[in-house]
Amino acid sequence: MNLTITKTPFGVRPPVTKPIPEFFIEVGETGIRELIRKHYDLIAQSSIAHIFPINAEDFEKAKQHSSDFFIQICGGRAYFNENRGAPQMIGRHAPFRIDATAREIWLELYKPLLEELQKEGITESSLCSFWDYLDIFSLWMINTK
Repeated sequence: MNLTITKTPFGVRPPVTKPIPEFFIEVGETGIRELIRKHYDLIAQSSIAHIFPINAEDFEKAKQHSSDFFIQICGGRAYFNENRGAPQMIGRHAPFRIDATAREIWLELYKPLLEELQKEGITESSLCSFWDYLDIFSLWMINTK
């Protein structure tokens, strides 16, 4: 499985393609919530933990919001819109200093989780479509050189 991290100059925002519908069908809502939970647990132990809420309750809310967002993006129920309004992720991430290194760490933390899903039988095409979304979407969140 090719999980390459795209490098671009600061400020470049390539077009984003949502994951294929099969990703949601194969992983499901519960699986996406579990994936995001595991990702956040890795984040909490990483060098980018300071970008995320320190308070345990706020950190759990961030997991919930992120799960809701990814479920919606992947073709599930529009929980994010229902609970928080339109995503507007660039604006929501503006208060946080996100540089290319933080983005790469964030992405690297997904790699073992996606490899684990592949071992559980999720197809490579589904996983790669989700990775491709993460890779390009995350470029849009970089707001600091």
